[in-house]
Amino acid sequence: MLSGKQKSYLRSEAHHLQPIFQIGKGGLTEPIIKQIEEALEARELIKVSILQNCEEDKSDIAAKFQEAGIDVVQVIGKILVLYKESKEKKRIVLP
Repeated sequence: MLSGKQKSYLRSEAHHLQPIFQIGKGGLTEPIIKQIEEALEARELIKVSILQNCEEDKSDIAAKFQEAGIDVVQVIGKILVLYKESKEKKRIVLP
């Protein structure tokens, strides 16, 4: 669980990032979660875009990420900022 100060720091770090995953009509599936976990292991901080044709609500998607052990730093419109500490390639040092 991230503190407010840590979330604020991660939001500032994610500001310049572009979304690298899109969640579409099929919604959030297990294979997509696995791919996102692999990307988080490499990068620690990513953005995910939810397309207009996605039938799931963004709060439901955020809850699924929380269940998978991925921290949802911020939800801006249809963009989610996700963070998970890397086990091998730790890049981001939280305050």
